Amino acid sequence: MKLREDEVSVPAPGGPVRAVVLRPSGDGPLPGVLLYTDIFQLTESTLRTARRLASAGFVVCVPEIYPDGDLAGVALEFDDAGKQAGLAGAAATTTASFDADRVAVLSYLDGRPDTTTLFATGFCIGGHLAFRAAFDPRVAATVCFYPTGLHNGALGADPDAGTLGSLAEIRGRLMLVFGSQDPHVPADARLRIIAALYDAGLHDAELHVYAGGEHAFMRDVGPRHDPVLTDQALTAAISFFTTL
Repeated sequence: MKLREDEVSVPAPGGPVRAVVLRPSGDGPLPGVLLYTDIFQLTESTLRTARRLASAGFVVCVPEIYPDGDLAGVALEFDDAGKQAGLAGAAATTTASFDADRVAVLSYLDGRPDTTTLFATGFCIGGHLAFRAAFDPRVAATVCFYPTGLHNGALGADPDAGTLGSLAEIRGRLMLVFGSQDPHVPADARLRIIAALYDAGLHDAELHVYAGGEHAFMRDVGPRHDPVLTDQALTAAISFFTTL
C-alpha cells in the first residue's frame, strides 16, 4: 500500500492550523478521519500510527493541537523538556480555542472532494479532543484512545470543559480504549465516564480495557509501548470505523 502525504494549512478563526494529510494513492473518495495527537504534536511516532490508519483506506488529517505561538510547527521530544513544553502548551489553550480549531479542521475534511463519511480519533489529550469532536453531527463515529481529563472535565486551560455534561450532543457511535494500568485514567475514572455515558442513554458505547496496558501504550517510543496491544487496539478501531 503506497500512501500520499501532504502538509496543508487549514484556515481557522485563530489563525491557520498546520496539518498533515495522509491517504492511499489514487483518487477515489474515502472516509475522512480527524486524528488528534498527544501533547507532543506531530511526532514521527504519531505519524506512523496515522500511516497505518490511512493504509486501511482512510483520508487521515492530523492537525497540530498548538497551532499558534512558540509550539507552532514544533514536534516535541519524548523527554522531560518535551513533556513540560507540551503541558505548558495545553495550559495556555482554552477549550473554546480547541473547539474552534476542531470545527475548522472538520470543515476542511468535509469539503475535500476525496472524503465521504467523517470520523474522529485521538490519543491522551487528543482522545479528549476527539471525544468533543463527537459533538459535531457530521462525525459518524469516534474512537478515543486513553482520553485524559474526561472524568473530571480538565482540558487545557480550563479546569472543567464540561465535556461529560454535553453528552446529549453526541449522535454518532463511540468507542473508548484504555489500558488497565493507566494512572491518568484509573478504574474509578473509567467508571465515572461509563456511568455518565449510560446516564445519558449512550448504552451502545464500546469500551475496551486492555489488561496490562499503561498510559500511551500505543506510542511506539519508550518503555510503555506494547506492540501486541497496539495491533489489537488499531484493529478494533478500524473495524469500528468500517462496520456501520
